[in-house]
Amino acid sequence: MPLTEIPLCVWRTRGLNLTFRGQTIRYWTAGQGEPLLLIHGFPTASWDWHYLWAPLTQRFRVIACDMLGFGDSSKPVHHHYTLIEQADLQQALLEHLQVDQPVHLLAHDYGGSVAQELLARHHEGRADIASCVFLNGGLFPECHRSLLIQKLLLSRLGWLVARSFGRDDLVRNVTQVYGPCTHPSESALDDCWSLMVANRGTRILHKLVAYVPERATHRERWLAAMQKEGIPLRFINGAVDPVCGAHMYQRYLELIPNPDAVLLPGIGHYPHTEAPTQVLRHYLAFREQALPAPQKVAWS
Repeated sequence: MPLTEIPLCVWRTRGLNLTFRGQTIRYWTAGQGEPLLLIHGFPTASWDWHYLWAPLTQRFRVIACDMLGFGDSSKPVHHHYTLIEQADLQQALLEHLQVDQPVHLLAHDYGGSVAQELLARHHEGRADIASCVFLNGGLFPECHRSLLIQKLLLSRLGWLVARSFGRDDLVRNVTQVYGPCTHPSESALDDCWSLMVANRGTRILHKLVAYVPERATHRERWLAAMQKEGIPLRFINGAVDPVCGAHMYQRYLELIPNPDAVLLPGIGHYPHTEAPTQVLRHYLAFREQALPAPQKVAWS
């Protein structure tokens, strides 16, 4: 049975505000139970989780925010955006909500890199993580296949590309990373565009995309954190994603001991909006198992 979406106009009314280093961060929380932190990707926002929100809040205390520079949060122009600071933000949000028990992570794309930093901090005694599930993302930078728009934003003319970025550019770039039968509707694209242009967000796209080379800087530390025992991990991956699809899945199997991984045929870069029912099923199955079994590789 398809999951019910939450319209963006409704989603926005349910948000709350947190001040983080002088900037306004929009966040959402609902449900009771073990804390589950949802971390969104680039260039969208926490509304990406709206299909999964209601069923997850029936089981867990779910928390999500629009990270600095994204969605309805502040987007300062003269700011150096980093994945490290976004991890600081996630911890500040948990502290604000007085979360005092181990936190489960469900992270997509850019958010997967933030989750990797939190995993590293866990092993360093600076965070308390209970488990982590990754959706499509550049977990291993050597396998990340950047889109042309990302390369242009990283160039010397990135600021100009960002300022000229329009809805047609969003449509062209988003649709090429979706599965062939799971393209977003025009209404969903309108909503994504609304989140991007909130607080004049296109002006900073070239600053946000600096996460691509930043991943390479932290690769060894983050990989070491994923290879250590103690934190159950799962990778749910849309196979036909040209950026982080089946090739990233294969690299995960090569590098992670006893890998627990799920490959979704026909699904692209956004499995939680393209195939939310499958993602929910695989996530809940992961949470229900006491310990990850060796070499769990599934196809669905």
